[in-house]
Amino acid sequence: MPFAYFQGKIIPAELAKVSIMTNALQYGNAVFAGIRGYQTSGKKSSHIFRLADHYSRFLNSLKILNTKIPYNHAKLVEVTLELAKKNNAKTDFYIRPIAYAANFELSPDLSRLTFDFAIYMIPLGEYLPIHKGLKLMISSWTRINDNMIPSRAKITGGYINSSLAKADAVNLGFDDALMMTQDGHIAEGSAANFFMVRDGVLITSPRSADILEGITRRSIIQLAQDLSIPISERMIDRTESYIADEAFLSGTGAQLAWIASIDSRTIGTGKMGPVTGKLQKLFFSIVRGNERKYSSWLSKV
Repeated sequence: MPFAYFQGKIIPAELAKVSIMTNALQYGNAVFAGIRGYQTSGKKSSHIFRLADHYSRFLNSLKILNTKIPYNHAKLVEVTLELAKKNNAKTDFYIRPIAYAANFELSPDLSRLTFDFAIYMIPLGEYLPIHKGLKLMISSWTRINDNMIPSRAKITGGYINSSLAKADAVNLGFDDALMMTQDGHIAEGSAANFFMVRDGVLITSPRSADILEGITRRSIIQLAQDLSIPISERMIDRTESYIADEAFLSGTGAQLAWIASIDSRTIGTGKMGPVTGKLQKLFFSIVRGNERKYSSWLSKV
């Protein structure tokens, strides 16, 4: 999309550039967010999904790094909506805010760094297929641990962990990977949270399982409660995922994408299950602006 927010103003996106000496490029000293915008059903308008919640997590990520940017929560929301209006998207889109160590400091020492802030936008449809069941594998790469690189913070450098798992999965003919914690429990996908259904109960890995505290994950849990679907946040063994009745990934990119197999084991009937289908249908109705009950989750552009 033609415009970006860079160094305190909206400029043509092609002019929003940083030097190869930028510290964040050397060491991954940056935090980011991924935020979706959707065209509204039957109307010439768009909404951004849970914008305020994304920026709350964004600021928490900076807090974990013990650093700040000269923007409060309200200002982040304001400049994002301003940029979205300027870009005037005619299709679904993705917003990528990033706070990065802008210094030319040749050291990873966070205490010596100053963070700048930027946003760009791109058109985005399906990141993962939502109608075709995903083929997943359990990755040989272990999910980063909270005492290594905090996974509840969206730190750019930490995503090499996801990149290695995703690349291996794709090279072996799978759509994505599930990653396990150091103690051998399922954490999440390469860049999405994991849910499964057993005996009518929706189960997902807890926040203590080295997962990103997903905004879409939180939304799915709320929707399940509202639909009177029993929900359990607990540790999940590898082999328990093989015998699930249903399974899916959730995230800003993934949205709600159902899983057909894990490690070549068919999940349930190999088709989208009823719980997954019900949640997916409601989720997409919400983001298209069709559910007044959840209108507070949408910021109109």
